[in-house]
Amino acid sequence: MGFLGVIGSCWAREVAAPVPWGPVPTERQLRWHEMGFYGFLHFGINTFTDKEWGYGHESPQLFAPTDFDAEQIVGAAKAAGMRGSILTAKHHDGFCLWPSQYTEHSVKHSPWRGGRGDVVKEIAQACRRHGLRFGVYLSPWDRHHKDYARPEYITYYRNQLRELLTGYGELFAVWFDGANGGDGFYGGAREKRRIDPRTYYDWPNTWALVRQLQPMACMFSDVGPDFRWVGNERGFAGDPCWATLNPGDDAPGSTKANLNAGERPGTHWIPAECDVSIRPGWFYHPSEDAKVKTPTQLLDIYYKSVGRGACLNLNVPPDRRGRIHENDLASLRQFRRILGATFATNLAQHARLTASNVRGGRRAFGPEGVLDGNRNTYWATDDNVTTAKLVLDLGRPTQFNVVELREYLPLGQRIEAFEIEAWH
Repeated sequence: MGFLGVIGSCWAREVAAPVPWGPVPTERQLRWHEMGFYGFLHFGINTFTDKEWGYGHESPQLFAPTDFDAEQIVGAAKAAGMRGSILTAKHHDGFCLWPSQYTEHSVKHSPWRGGRGDVVKEIAQACRRHGLRFGVYLSPWDRHHKDYARPEYITYYRNQLRELLTGYGELFAVWFDGANGGDGFYGGAREKRRIDPRTYYDWPNTWALVRQLQPMACMFSDVGPDFRWVGNERGFAGDPCWATLNPGDDAPGSTKANLNAGERPGTHWIPAECDVSIRPGWFYHPSEDAKVKTPTQLLDIYYKSVGRGACLNLNVPPDRRGRIHENDLASLRQFRRILGATFATNLAQHARLTASNVRGGRRAFGPEGVLDGNRNTYWATDDNVTTAKLVLDLGRPTQFNVVELREYLPLGQRIEAFEIEAWH
């Protein structure tokens, strides 16, 4: 039996795996795909001024959470089924949630923790304790800094980015917003400043800094380079939503690419992230306490984001205490219960499988790879087969209303469409 096993193993290797089709994901992108569902934490000066975009003139003294609890915030994310959290370390108003050595406009001049606090550190540490991955959002636009729109600001921005990349452990994501330029405080100038988003930030060198200091971190912007905006803030991906894109020489905040559906064929693997808030706004507003999305709405968003091959980044903003509000918690918990119950039992787990074609007739590429629970095995057909059928005999009449299908992404995205038929 041992000899026959060796012979069979050799024969299986004679049939090569399919050649990758088109662009394929990097190892860091594959890790991001596996995340599936993670969260945004919009928190800062805006939390206390009841605004979405601060002007940049706000006093650090306004930042005064009364009961900040990173454990409660991150615990809520974990209980909801999220696998990571991305914190707005600095939003457009320029206020920093860590004691940056490059500005006085930060938590070190707030009353919170006597000016010795560090929100980024506390959230990062809580993520590690709860087994969640951590990421940072650093707004390129800064309505507070006097040098914004001038070359000197780029040095400042990269210095702050370096602080975040080196001071808070491994990051899974670095999030670059596409909002660029406009009116602001700008060190007291109180004027409107415009920049060319295609050239001002010198993105290739900023991205290179991230690659150098956090090689496994995926970067977000309109056009990647690792994952892209989906083109709306409702949490809905296109149907279909291709992971490939033709970004050309586009830059964040300036692209004509089809972000919602992607592009096929595409020149680059830049999959979509669906970012959406559990409330109407991104920051906490007391007036929205009764406007939290329901569990049913969250489930619909999940199916139209993760269910279409994107990742879901659900914003759950801490309130003025520095905690996740009870209404948000209640909705998240019920959403998680519904989602957990839906996928708790795989009704096809013990089905009898029949495939119309198997690559080289080898078991290594047989239909068993569809249900074995191993992400590294898959069903594959011969190269000349472009339409194939997989029959699952459940053995008895079975009711279901959700079907989950996955493509083996290391070989690219080649399947144009699926069709599901059911009969008894």
